[in-house]
Amino acid sequence: MADHCCSSKGSELELLAQHADQRRVLQIVLAINAVMFFVEFGAGVLAGSAALMADAADMLGDALVYGVSLYAIGRSQQWKAGVALLKSAVILMLAIGVALNVWFKIRSGVPPSSTLMLTFGTLALAANLLCLRLLWRFRKQDVNMSSTVECSRNDVISNTGVLLAAGAVALFHSPWPDILIGAGMAVVFTRSAIRVALEALPQMRRDSAPAE
Repeated sequence: MADHCCSSKGSELELLAQHADQRRVLQIVLAINAVMFFVEFGAGVLAGSAALMADAADMLGDALVYGVSLYAIGRSQQWKAGVALLKSAVILMLAIGVALNVWFKIRSGVPPSSTLMLTFGTLALAANLLCLRLLWRFRKQDVNMSSTVECSRNDVISNTGVLLAAGAVALFHSPWPDILIGAGMAVVFTRSAIRVALEALPQMRRDSAPAE
């Protein structure tokens, strides 16, 4: 009996420690993304870059996602699945916003500043690689953290796309690399939204099903 109690208590303490660790890491990455949104969005406006502004919008979306993830820590699996669905909706709205930004960029036809794109795209990539490194070890703990890592991984893909677009804009003196990368980011966001939703929905159905 004593061994069983100690074992049970040890498991509870380990779980609480995991939650405290999750909370600390999520607070750090939330702060990084919130700061980088203002920095990168301002740079995107100055540069006239659809890809840079889309990446900044993704930073804001991730800050919201991390905040929601903090709320889900320690709650039931059904709650976490619901939070993951909310993240899916946020990612999908970002995809729509990026697509609209790309459309406006096509209509204007003005090439962005490749120098600003390279500078702030590199800064954003460094910030998101740090976030992904902090979050990576939590990726298999539950659906909440798994979907959070998915968001962070999307950021790294987006940043790489911005840098590729900046290099191509500098090389060809054309707005189309920026437009094409922005459109590609919209596709990546849409795919990710679907993936997160497909992972969360079965979990919600299992937990909401009446016990037999």
